[in-house]
Parts: sequence; C-alpha cells; structure tokens
Amino acid sequence: MSEGEGGGVKIIATNRRARHDYAVDDSYECGIELLGTEVKSFRDGKISFPDAWAEIISGEVWLRSLRIAENPFSSIFNHDPDRKKRLLLHREEIKRLTRKVDEKGYTLIPLSFYFKKGRVKVELGLCKGKKSYDKRADIRERDISREVSREFRQRLH
Repeated sequence: MSEGEGGGVKIIATNRRARHDYAVDDSYECGIELLGTEVKSFRDGKISFPDAWAEIISGEVWLRSLRIAENPFSSIFNHDPDRKKRLLLHREEIKRLTRKVDEKGYTLIPLSFYFKKGRVKVELGLCKGKKSYDKRADIRERDISREVSREFRQRLH
C-alpha cells in the first residue's frame, strides 16, 4: 500500500513555538484548500509558518502567513507562496469558533500539518496568549520533572 491509500498519518511539520507562546484550550482538525503545486511542496516539506494564524471572514476560516515554497519543477503555472488559504470546517464548528474568538479573545493558531489518507490536514488550535510569567512557570515545571525522573533513574541503578 502506498502512503495515500492507508489510514496512516504522516506528520509534515509541527509548531513547537505555539505551545510555548500560547495556552491551547481546544484543537480542531481541518482540511485545507490547496493548489496542485502547493500539495507537491507540502509533500517535499517546503513550508514555513513561524507566525501563522487564522481569521474568520464572513463565515469562512482563512489561514494567513503560511508560506509554501514554489515548486521548482512546475513551469509558469506556479502558485503565489504567500496567498491566504481557506480552511475547511463544518459550519457549526465555524460558528462555535467565531463566538469564542469574538467574545473571549482567543486566537486561531495552526499547531501541525499532516497527511491523513493522502490529504493535507491542519490541526488548528484555539489559543490564548501566555504571559511571560506563565512561560517561566512552564519551564520551571519541566526542569523539576526532568530532575525527578533523573533521580528516579539513578536510584534504580
């Protein structure tokens, strides 16, 4: 079986910085509307999204600041690397997201991109920005848990 036929998930890229800078409350799996040359660039992993975000405009979710590199093998029919891409969600999910983004000050951030059954999917996170002291607390917790596990391993040996 080839990659497109199975039900497997092949991760293209993850946004590690998003989980550091934002508190993720909820996440949604969305499809993404792409051109043929964009899919080829996704397969090659030639995407960049350090500060990508999504916005809701008249009932549609659009992904901004996702840069998909041009494919060198496609001639004059190449895509614009910086165009905004439409995300595919159910209408009820879009309504729910609109309420949360408008009322409670959440932001929509892409957490990861992956292939699922041969189609490109986006894990979109409903996030709230962390304050600097929250980031420091997270780092402190991670360091403490690392120390505890290190001591535990040393006591076993």
